[in-house]
Amino acid sequence: MTSRRRIRWTALGAGALLAGSLAACGGSSTASGAPTLNWYINPDNGGQQKIAQDCSAQSNGQYSIEVSILPSDAAQQREQLMRRLAGNDTSIDMMSLDPVFVPETSEAGFLAPVPEDLQQKWSDGVVEGAVTGATWKDQLVAAPFWANTQLLWYRKSVAQAAGLDMTKPVTWDQLIQAAKAQKTAIGVQGQRAESMTVWVNAMIASAGGKVIENPDAKGPDIELGLESDAGEAAAKVMQDITAAGVGGPGIDNRDEAATANLFQQGGADFMVNWPFVYAQGKSAADEGTMDQAIFDDYGWTTYPAMAEGKAAAPPLGGIDVGVSAFSEHKDAAFAAVSCIVSEQNQAAYMVSDGNPAALESVYDDPTVQEAYPMYDTIRTSLQAAQPRPQTAYYNEVSQGIADQWQPVSGVSDSTPTSSQKYIGEVLKGEKLL
Repeated sequence: MTSRRRIRWTALGAGALLAGSLAACGGSSTASGAPTLNWYINPDNGGQQKIAQDCSAQSNGQYSIEVSILPSDAAQQREQLMRRLAGNDTSIDMMSLDPVFVPETSEAGFLAPVPEDLQQKWSDGVVEGAVTGATWKDQLVAAPFWANTQLLWYRKSVAQAAGLDMTKPVTWDQLIQAAKAQKTAIGVQGQRAESMTVWVNAMIASAGGKVIENPDAKGPDIELGLESDAGEAAAKVMQDITAAGVGGPGIDNRDEAATANLFQQGGADFMVNWPFVYAQGKSAADEGTMDQAIFDDYGWTTYPAMAEGKAAAPPLGGIDVGVSAFSEHKDAAFAAVSCIVSEQNQAAYMVSDGNPAALESVYDDPTVQEAYPMYDTIRTSLQAAQPRPQTAYYNEVSQGIADQWQPVSGVSDSTPTSSQKYIGEVLKGEKLL
């Protein structure tokens, strides 16, 4: 999944992106003969367009980069890219990929093999989870660009009133009890979508389990780990949230943006979400749509643990950049990707668009530290983060989880077993999603 963040389209950014998109349809080379590379990007605030312009200028005429915008929904991004790539579409030179779609894209032969020297260059200094997400069958097949992770956000005043010591890791159970005592809610993403897989995977991984035990296997041979002690622990958290009445309004229809709004508006005083919520809250306070005192009450720490004394495995998101196997300008595209994921560009992109860098060194940049005072918590979370299952059958597994673990109020002791049976039948071709 593309890590979820609120898309704020500025007139300049949207206009520039649209211009790039239209220009990309016009051809693949400049008047001077240098190739025009077409980069398919996920929507953002214009940061990738800026990087494309900067890298074009820095190439000294070797190439120029135009961008084309994918849909905002991760599943729709996948569908559009797969459809084009399956048709050997040569108009795609580079593509921004959610890590969960890297194995499927690589397994299908849609990614150009990364030269050996670039495999090392693109991995050095990158957080381990991001390297894992860009790797398939022991080969780095795309360049880690940014590497998102979820934190636990809270109102400092409410956590203090509840007696929670937020300088130490807290558990889901402690959060549930605190929210119940303070008559507030915990913001979670209960929507029947990719975000449900993010939540379920994080809880199972934090409990020491795996959604898939053998991710390299072919579909019918995949061994699922949902029916396990870790799966039961994940289901219990959801049952406890429902029983305590701390899920908050609209839990079954909330994605990350809706959860952020709920927290911002006081409907929940605890929340698990990506770091974009800080920039969103700051913007609201600056614009006067939220009291400054509320923003000043924002607190953050690492993801909730499943049990006291057991470290959490937070969700890992982000974006990798791959070169299409059907590009007619692969050498130029690889050079362009090296520019796109440079330390300088990752730092600038984190500041401008709020998406955390994959390179650990970026967190030592003073401009990043000033823009994101929780930079060290993000870095700590990234170091412990676990990616969702890296499998060529991710779409089937993720949709199966979303179908079976939603609504949250419907999750029971039998959900881990029933979801494992359902997804297993889908993977064996015995049932349709």
